[in-house]
Amino acid sequence: MKFSTAAKNIAVASLIGTSVVSALAKDCNDNAATTTLTGNHHHKRAVAVEYVYETVTVDENGNVIGQAAAAQTTSSAQWVPPTSTLAPTTQQQQAQTTSTTEQQQQQAQTTSTTEQQEQAQTTSTTEQQQQAQTTSTTEQQQQATSSTAAAATSSAASNSGSSSNSGSSSSGGIMGDLSSYSGPNQKFQDGTIACSSFPAGQGVISVDWMNQNGWSGIENSDTSTGGSCQEGSYCSYACQPGMSKTQWPSNQPSDGRSIGGLLCKNGYLYRSNTDTDYLCEWGIDSAIVVSELSQGVAICRTDYPGTENMDIPTWVDAGSTVPLTVVDQDNYYVWQGQKTSAQYYVNNAGVSVEDGCVWGTAGSGIGNWAPLNFGAGYTNGISYLSLIPNPNNKQAANFNVKIVAADSNSVVNGECYYENGSYSGGSDGCTVAVTKGQAKFVLY
Repeated sequence: MKFSTAAKNIAVASLIGTSVVSALAKDCNDNAATTTLTGNHHHKRAVAVEYVYETVTVDENGNVIGQAAAAQTTSSAQWVPPTSTLAPTTQQQQAQTTSTTEQQQQQAQTTSTTEQQEQAQTTSTTEQQQQAQTTSTTEQQQQATSSTAAAATSSAASNSGSSSNSGSSSSGGIMGDLSSYSGPNQKFQDGTIACSSFPAGQGVISVDWMNQNGWSGIENSDTSTGGSCQEGSYCSYACQPGMSKTQWPSNQPSDGRSIGGLLCKNGYLYRSNTDTDYLCEWGIDSAIVVSELSQGVAICRTDYPGTENMDIPTWVDAGSTVPLTVVDQDNYYVWQGQKTSAQYYVNNAGVSVEDGCVWGTAGSGIGNWAPLNFGAGYTNGISYLSLIPNPNNKQAANFNVKIVAADSNSVVNGECYYENGSYSGGSDGCTVAVTKGQAKFVLY
């Protein structure tokens, strides 16, 4: 869509009263701008959760237009997959931001999943109705290795909070080997790299603290997760800041789980998406993170499609500037007909990526318990950037954030900042629309 003289509306929706919310996810469709909290799932079991679904509509200047709330109690014996959307309507210039919770097959976590479905009917006179239904399901499974391994890997780094920049792959560390928005230029060759090896380089980075030989997540043929990249497994990987992985099979599970990564077949790695020759691709160059802090900050993107572990690192060192991946939702992974975007957990300043880009535990303040979330997606020529509360953690972060135009040539509609634990858009967070140039997330 395009901005016109009509007011640009941004709607923010949230789940109030849910006890557990994990990895943030954000998807798009053509009828609403939505931000969704998602997470990981484990073994399925039924659970009843009472919640209040609230929608607040504001114009591009932050003025409240209207709101509605409804309470609903629901139970489900079947896992409900993550979904989230962030896209403008083609009528009345309206966007909506919705929160959903989910977790997928990561061990040692308690998760909660919310799902949103929309029904839209458009006539020649441009009319629209939406129906949202959110179902929360809590699932659990024990894990024996994650926290201990992450702590052992990062004990030295966590003292300063900045040494996580030394997290390494064989090519370029966690910052990657490519210059921003340049390359890649070496095509991946199917069947030439053993499943026991990790294909670092050309934007691919190793997340060694996960203790999976550099892989960010492994989804096995028996639906279990973790372990080694073995026959029949989809082995997911991280890309450097500003980039996203390109590999996931078009044939996704019917139960709503997402699968992503390279396929291990006959002992070698193969692309699961042969439409591209490269494992990483650049997003839209419309967002950067600028630090005015004296300590580094670990911003952790969820591995989606995949296990949705928040282990894709963007490390912002003290005083530095780093690109933030803004997914081109019109040309990226689609979950059950809905476009998807990038979602991030933002740790307190001073927490290393080894300690922060993992599943956390209640009260830890790290990983899925980090104090706030970022969302970033691009559709129909507009980038939508959000600051979103994490219902897992009501404590204020130890720094502030604002989203503003990067320079005088950039156009950012709306106001969005997080200061002393409060959001300019109220308890549901805030969103801006970038119609020209870049916006910057300023950490101060």
